Amino acid sequence: MIVENLPVPFDRRVWAEAQSLHRAGYEVAVICPRGPFAQAAYESIDGIEVYRHPLPIEARGKLGYVAEYSSALWWEFAYSLKVFLGRGFDVIHACNPPDLIFLIGAFYKYLFGKKFVFDHHDLNPELFEAKFGHRGRVWKVLVFLERMTFRVADISIATNRSYADVAIQRGRMKPDRVFVVRSGPNLARVRELAHDNKWRNGRSHLVAYVGVIGEQEGIDLLLEAVRHITSACRRTDIQFVIMGSGPSLEQLKQTCARMQLSEFVTFTGRIDDTTLFTILSTADVCVNPDRPNAMNDMSTMNKIMEYMALGKPIVQFDLAEGRVSALSASLYARNTDTTDFGDKILELIDDPCRRRDMGMYGSKRVREELSWEHEEPKLMAAYDAVFDRAAPAPVAIRNPTSRQAR
Repeated sequence: MIVENLPVPFDRRVWAEAQSLHRAGYEVAVICPRGPFAQAAYESIDGIEVYRHPLPIEARGKLGYVAEYSSALWWEFAYSLKVFLGRGFDVIHACNPPDLIFLIGAFYKYLFGKKFVFDHHDLNPELFEAKFGHRGRVWKVLVFLERMTFRVADISIATNRSYADVAIQRGRMKPDRVFVVRSGPNLARVRELAHDNKWRNGRSHLVAYVGVIGEQEGIDLLLEAVRHITSACRRTDIQFVIMGSGPSLEQLKQTCARMQLSEFVTFTGRIDDTTLFTILSTADVCVNPDRPNAMNDMSTMNKIMEYMALGKPIVQFDLAEGRVSALSASLYARNTDTTDFGDKILELIDDPCRRRDMGMYGSKRVREELSWEHEEPKLMAAYDAVFDRAAPAPVAIRNPTSRQAR
């Protein structure tokens, strides 16, 4: 398995997949970058070999992404050779971004007969447009790289039906080679812990966010909602905790200070699981301020699933896949309307019975439908198809203009 976005075991989807494959009898090696709390170049975790390569920069700007992805691709290929010449492998399981790992997959597929699985985590053309606000030649290159990735892939794994439609329509893959495996939370990992009221900073209520701190995650919109709550509504009884790291973290800290919100907002940076789940367990409301755009509209966010698993009511903007995941576990603010976002946070803060009912609904939905235990058999079916051990059921093509729950 090759992933460039996050180190394992902190990439929760990749780690869940690796553990599931290992339990099913596969020998698994993961190649990923180094990062906070994951600096060892090699370690074996629960029988899974983890190779971590240097990542000299965290990209900002187009040239930064070229440098980051080129460096990562070189190290990924070098480590893949190490595994290949050592114990060997049968399958390369590539997790994007970027859509460059097909180059490594093609090398082993066409020269040595190995299989190539594309695990589609992000829509890179839409991600580029979300980050830079336009299309142009780079966007066309990304569409080409995506198409080549699908062409090389023996099967594609999609995180939801929207991504499956992209694989079939834009990637021209046969429906019986596309498998939907959602990023369901692993309930053995996502657990409620004892509350720690120090995170409330002496206030009555706590609102929490966890995720990457980047441009498209909309933390600036969340800060505008906080200003509405504290200034326009004159509410000083709510503390906000923003958990995670990313290229925009320092900039957003400065923005928060300029907006005179620092006393109400705590930025934790990247934290360990115990701290993460302690804060989420303590929170009264959890938020997802992802900026409305094509990328976020079609993507399933891990944070939503984890909020629901812990029985937390959610406020988010009205994005298609966000609504598909949360349904009645969330309130949906008008897109980019930070006043409405703030008002909906206050609606929940001031209505503990509603918070309880929404949280119970979300927790039940995760346990009965969305947790990783429901997705693991789908991953196994995808690997059966890789080795032609079963005849998979085809993925139906959805009307690309439909926004109905799937």
